[in-house]
Order: sequence, then structure tokens, then C-alpha cells
Amino acid sequence: MNLASYIEHTNLNPAQTVADIDRLVEEAREHHLLGICVPSFWVKRAKREIANSKILLVTVVGFPLGYSMTETKLEEMKRAIDNGADELDMVWNITSFKTGLPWTKIELAKCSQLAHDYQKLLKVIIETAYLSDEEIITASKMCADAGADFVKTSTGFAPEGAKTEHIQLMRQSLPSSVGIKASGGIKTYEQAKALIEAGASRIGTSAALKILKTKT
Repeated sequence: MNLASYIEHTNLNPAQTVADIDRLVEEAREHHLLGICVPSFWVKRAKREIANSKILLVTVVGFPLGYSMTETKLEEMKRAIDNGADELDMVWNITSFKTGLPWTKIELAKCSQLAHDYQKLLKVIIETAYLSDEEIITASKMCADAGADFVKTSTGFAPEGAKTEHIQLMRQSLPSSVGIKASGGIKTYEQAKALIEAGASRIGTSAALKILKTKT
């Protein structure tokens, strides 16, 4: 398994500096990682450092709580795309979902449409730590129906991150055309491998180098 080809090298630490962003890009280049995920503030800088390298540039939207207004998320997406983002990891409105509001799916559809209008990919972060198994199934299907390209487990700021059993539930609930990004608390090669075997097509982690070094 070429694990590097699954990994989005991530740094969403609020205390990071421009040197950390530049290092993230260089490490992704050196280790042939699929991409990097950075805060929207650093997208333009990261794009410049990536230059012509084949490294996907990912950023987050509505991060980390997801309950900003839809219009705010759409503006975030537009600015990130203008600055060079290839993919957008958007935290969905968990409070709207838990309340049972139809707006949840409307927001997903609006964000999907915007991303696709610019030929970008949308990943929806459903934050599995706050959902029951039944809700994970419902959420996954809702994201797929609304046009999401990926469903993502976690922001990394919730009490728990990616679990193999949740990945399996998501994979069983999603069409093959919709990918799964496992993120949150992934620190070892064994974890990453198990998540991929369970159905994850992307791994988001801040421990990419540690994972690759401990590969057996």
C-alpha cells in the first residue's frame, strides 16, 4: 500500500506561523504526499510555495463548529478558491441537522454547486463524534444526495476522531462515487491502514511523517 498517496498533510494549529506552512509544503513534496490542508488565511501562501508541484491544496470552511450562516460559508469558499484552493473541507451545520431542519440539505447543495461551478471538490465534515450510528448513516446519505464529493469524519477538535466502525458505516451508506476522508486522532501506520481497509479513500493527519516512518 502506497500510504503517502492517501495522506493530506494537515496543520490547523492556531499557533502556527508562515514557517510551519512552508515546512508543510516541503514535507509533502519530499515524501510525495497527496496534499496539504491549511487554514484559509494561508491558502495564498501555500499555493505560491506549491508552485508546479503535484500537491493538492485543501482548506477548511465554517471551521471548526459549522454553525456560521450559509452565506458566510459560500463567501469563504469563493475567497479560498480565488486564492488557489483545490478542495474545500466544509463543516456542515450540525445544530441544524440535530434539529431536523430542511436547511441542512439546502446548505449542502448550495456549497456543492459552488464548488462544482469552479471544478473544485467539496468534502463535508459531519463530525461523527457527535452522531449516533443511525445519524451517521442519515448524514452520509444526505451529503451524497446533495452532491458532496467526499464525506469526512472529523475536524480534529471534537472529543473523538475517526473510527473504523464509523468508516464502515459511511462506506455502506454511500455510493462508490463519493469518497470518505478519515481524520481526527490518526497517529500511527496501523490506524491509517485499518481506516483505509475499512473504506477511507483519504487520510487527514498532522502526524504524516511519524506514520510513514513507522510503516512496517
